[in-house]
Amino acid sequence: MATKELWQLQLGAWPIGPSKVHFRVWAPYAKQVEVDLSGPSQRPSGHPVQLKLCERGYFEATVYGIEPGARYRYVLDEQKSRPDPVSRFQPEGVHGPSAVTVPHTFQWSDDRWSGAPIERFIIYELHVGTFTREGTFQAIIPLLEYLQNDVGVTAIELMPIAQFPGTRNWGYDGASPYAVQSSYGGPDGLRALVNACHERGIAVILDVVYNHLGPEGNYLSDFGPYFTDRYRTPWGCAINYDGPDSDEVRSYVINNALYWVTEFHIDALRLDAIHSIFDCSTRHILRELTEAVHAQAERLGRLIHVIAESDLNDVRVIAPIAEGGYGLDSQWNDDFHHALHTVLTGERRGYYEDFGRLDQLATALKEGFVYSGQRSSFRRRRHGSSSISRPLSQFIVYSQNHDQVGNRAEGERLSTLVPRDALKVAAAACLLAPNIPLLFMGEEYGETAPFLYFIEHGDPTLVDAVRKGRRAEFSSFAWEGELSDPQDPATFERSRVHPGPQTREECGQLLRWYRRLIGIRTSVPALGAAQRDQHEHDIWVEEGDQILVLYRRVLNSRAALVILSVNRDQISVTLRKPLGTWELIVASWDVEFGGSGRNHVPATVVVGEQAQTISMPAYSVAIYLECIPSM
Repeated sequence: MATKELWQLQLGAWPIGPSKVHFRVWAPYAKQVEVDLSGPSQRPSGHPVQLKLCERGYFEATVYGIEPGARYRYVLDEQKSRPDPVSRFQPEGVHGPSAVTVPHTFQWSDDRWSGAPIERFIIYELHVGTFTREGTFQAIIPLLEYLQNDVGVTAIELMPIAQFPGTRNWGYDGASPYAVQSSYGGPDGLRALVNACHERGIAVILDVVYNHLGPEGNYLSDFGPYFTDRYRTPWGCAINYDGPDSDEVRSYVINNALYWVTEFHIDALRLDAIHSIFDCSTRHILRELTEAVHAQAERLGRLIHVIAESDLNDVRVIAPIAEGGYGLDSQWNDDFHHALHTVLTGERRGYYEDFGRLDQLATALKEGFVYSGQRSSFRRRRHGSSSISRPLSQFIVYSQNHDQVGNRAEGERLSTLVPRDALKVAAAACLLAPNIPLLFMGEEYGETAPFLYFIEHGDPTLVDAVRKGRRAEFSSFAWEGELSDPQDPATFERSRVHPGPQTREECGQLLRWYRRLIGIRTSVPALGAAQRDQHEHDIWVEEGDQILVLYRRVLNSRAALVILSVNRDQISVTLRKPLGTWELIVASWDVEFGGSGRNHVPATVVVGEQAQTISMPAYSVAIYLECIPSM
């Protein structure tokens, strides 16, 4: 059985006809496997069906008299009763029985949707449980109009939705990688949301976790060598990608990726924390998974992307396979966030000690990685590799995301750390960058509710371990005070956001600023995602004055000039380049965005043999377009 054939194996419970289900499970640790059935079934309960042992530790059998919704468990060696490792639905939670589902009964209406180039993505990251009062996929659908029309979003990114313990969790404690969280609405709830997004022309990105499984409800080790103690992750043993029997483990993960993009029409997968994926084999799992997803995209006639979250600053992640890379389409760029966050907040503790200069933000905008091989004080070693050869559209940038907000001691958003005018600067830095921008739910109107870390575990010992672990995480930041209890339902409730048309004037003003920036990004070619060999850009910084000027040009289009001031006071800016006449199209101090409306800078600026000096208010943005002489 070749590795590529393993990818195509239909594992789990597959209806193959009326009242007829085929069961297949990989369980090399067992000598005997039975399937114990209950629920909507014509078979008498209490009579498990024995599966046949096949090669490589697979067990399978076709069972008659089974209806959709039937509950089942696998019984290993007549001793351990466990949910299916490839369960499509866990209606009673991670410890309960699995349910037989029929994936092809959902009525899709997205036939005209074939995906979108990643360069068009304006990503909105959200957590299903806290994005609405109901905390379900269905409850998100009425807000798609707001996201598309009031904000300008073109893609939503869902934090992990694989079944986790309880109903309160970020999603990174998923224990059933194939099962859609039951409290969110289960498999058909996810399909309905994706379908509704595609009908509106919105792409859907799914956050998936292939570096570990959650500690509660994780029964894979009873079936086979899914994990290895050769490597350690912050969450325990690593997944076995390169040891004995790792072919089947790799197949399990690759099939999971194909499952989401095929059965749920997902447009992109964001791979969580790939720096905790360890693989010393000659063909890295990241490359193999990306190749499989791209090949499936070609078969389906759709654009499907693979995105990394990586702490490595390793250009191999996004370099083409032909150049020795893994071939992923893009990656999150924490260096951009850290550079922007530190110049706005002045924070310097923890990993922020490596940042704090405006020229580092310029480097992130020009090259991608800030740390490309030089010494990191925080890591106490050299860090990163140069990404200057990669298109800037391969980097996803943000001023906030679930990690950078939620992994603070009290989950403070940027809106509670800096003046409102500084939020406008942060928005412009992200949305007018040559990269792919990502917004975190609520930031578009200045949400002040924290995003805290929350769980609902059933084991008191595990809960206590999580509490201690969270306290230890913040030691390098020297954050003081009592942490919110992750297990307390109030911690979850405090993290809810309130998206939609804003009634508070200051929220509406900031929302209009975001919408205007996105409108400019999508209508001015020079300010979209940078394409290789098509865009010209330059950046210069006045470090002492805390001014950054971004110049961008694209072939056969007007050039753009974006002036960002992170100075706390009004400052004079001298423009010596680029030569030409520039027309002001929008400024952050306009009345509609909550500003004074004063004429701080001229509507037209001429940069010629003599330098042009303009005055910028504290924390401000001015956007100019090149004036084209009439013929």
